[in-house]
Amino acid sequence: MKPAKFDYHRAENIQHACALLKEHGDDAKILAGGQSLIAAMNFRLARPEVLIDISNVEQPNLVIDEQDGVRVKATTTQRFTEKHAGLRQRIPALVHAIEHISHFQVRNKGTVGGSIAHADPASELPAMSLLLDAEFEIESASNKSVVPAEDFFVTYMTTSLQADEILSSVLFKVPPQTSGWGFHEITRRAGDFSLAGSAAIIDLDGDGKCSYARISLFGVDATPVRAREVEDALLGKQCSPELLKEAAAGVRGIIDPETDVHVTGEYRRNAVEALTVRALEDALSRAVTD
Repeated sequence: MKPAKFDYHRAENIQHACALLKEHGDDAKILAGGQSLIAAMNFRLARPEVLIDISNVEQPNLVIDEQDGVRVKATTTQRFTEKHAGLRQRIPALVHAIEHISHFQVRNKGTVGGSIAHADPASELPAMSLLLDAEFEIESASNKSVVPAEDFFVTYMTTSLQADEILSSVLFKVPPQTSGWGFHEITRRAGDFSLAGSAAIIDLDGDGKCSYARISLFGVDATPVRAREVEDALLGKQCSPELLKEAAAGVRGIIDPETDVHVTGEYRRNAVEALTVRALEDALSRAVTD
């Protein structure tokens, strides 16, 4: 298939892209890496009349250390992020998750902001943004704002971005230094979108009790899901293997998985419970007692 006819604009910078969005409104789409959008256009699932290319803006690949996190410019490729030594040191869970995105050829072009704005509920980066309490810097021609990850994802492949807004950067918060993490997903083949996935972070106090917990799920609902009920079941308690399994069972009541041509909704429900146990076990094994 070939895409429908469209006009092409190459933005000089993010501000120029915002101005073009304001001019063309709902008829325009942002093109960053194009690994999702171009495929959708080729199948005529997306038919934008205008493409605004931001892949060649100044310093497209940019990762900046900040006091409470790491800021990644939205145009940064997944491969650049994956290979960034500072990010690997401060947030190894994020790098590990990026390594599971498709194949390296896709990660060479696919961008961090593009994956998040595309908002496929089976993809890794939206889920990791929830896990890491990410904050999204949103720009328009007339305004800048910051949106928490939990307020960004609305429903299947739909975000709170308005027609004239663009995601310009993502601040991933650094978990407690002594915390541990886990990440597990099931795919039909290596590099496929996940059928179900779970990521977890646990930190322990001096008595070995859980003092910090984050769990996010993906591939099992219309958006990535923050499993607060599971987190609450762990906080303030000794994280025994029995408690982890008991807490993980709570994911079943907070998701609404679909049945599709690959697996049933019940399969996803069972799988994500098991994956959450594994993610929690890994997080606990990596955590350091104060």
